[in-house]
Amino acid sequence: MRKVIPVKLNNLTLDGSHIYVQSMLNVPSCDIVGNVKQAKELEAAGCEIIRVSVPDAAALDLIPAIKNEISVPLVADIHFDYKLALGAAERGIDKIRINPGNIGSSERVKAVADECRKRGIPIRIGVNSGSLEKSLLEKYGSPTAEALCESAMREIRELERCDFEDIVVSLKSSDVRRTIEAYRLIAEMTDHPLHLGVTEAGTYNMGLVKSAIGIGSLLADGIGETIRVSLTDDPVREVEAGYEILRALGLAKGVRIVSCPTCGRTKIDLISLAHRVEDAVKGLDKDITIAVMGCVVNGPGEAREADIGLAGGDGCAVIFKKDEIIGKYSEQDALDALLAEIEKL
Repeated sequence: MRKVIPVKLNNLTLDGSHIYVQSMLNVPSCDIVGNVKQAKELEAAGCEIIRVSVPDAAALDLIPAIKNEISVPLVADIHFDYKLALGAAERGIDKIRINPGNIGSSERVKAVADECRKRGIPIRIGVNSGSLEKSLLEKYGSPTAEALCESAMREIRELERCDFEDIVVSLKSSDVRRTIEAYRLIAEMTDHPLHLGVTEAGTYNMGLVKSAIGIGSLLADGIGETIRVSLTDDPVREVEAGYEILRALGLAKGVRIVSCPTCGRTKIDLISLAHRVEDAVKGLDKDITIAVMGCVVNGPGEAREADIGLAGGDGCAVIFKKDEIIGKYSEQDALDALLAEIEKL
């Protein structure tokens, strides 16, 4: 595991011992009631860090309103106007995200750093390929991985010159390969915690694929302390997708489902059954692996690592624990029997 400089974020510590799942509110900033409602929904879905856009002074009122209703850390997303960062700090924000490409002069960065140091508020340096500094675009010709890293390192040094160390870094691109390359490079350049994400990943299906490749590859390398799956969708689905990625890598507890793709040996409606199992155990508070297999070839044999499973037969199904068959049921009764056994675990 990559060793990082620990950063306190309210009641959390970003040190690599736990990967935190983030999302961002997408309700218009003028709608305080709507933002509070969505923040509560995200927290209920398991979101561990919530970010809110602060595009103007009026949006600063979102901060106390939201913080009064949730217990997870709240991050202010700041672009262009450093005074909004100062205002967010005064109103009790837990972290501030600034973009090196548009936050302004060294004096403005210092003003934000001084205010955040005084209040114990960490800063995320959020480099984005779409808003890279013009000087770096001219130097590299495009927002390459090296350009993203140079932008981040410039800002890290700027903050460190201000005697500020509570730094988190992100380098996001909509290009999956570039994202992976940039994070691998920055992980060798700095020990500050990294927030992972593929920006503008798209709607749910494509966004999940791109994020699973990008975020998953980096987490498998031991890189990353927080993640966000950026989707053109309900932010709650971002949280669900984030946990799916973590569970797939064995980095988060919860229900994992193993199911076979079916073949000519399958003699029950396994596709429908697998979806019904998935729906039935959604939100189940158990750290288990459930197998839903099409036949006995793939059942207790290939799925012996599962805690419990179901394997189809000719219009029937067997239930097994590890590699031991514990019962045989009709296709109609198989799901209820499986759920009953899951409750016993």
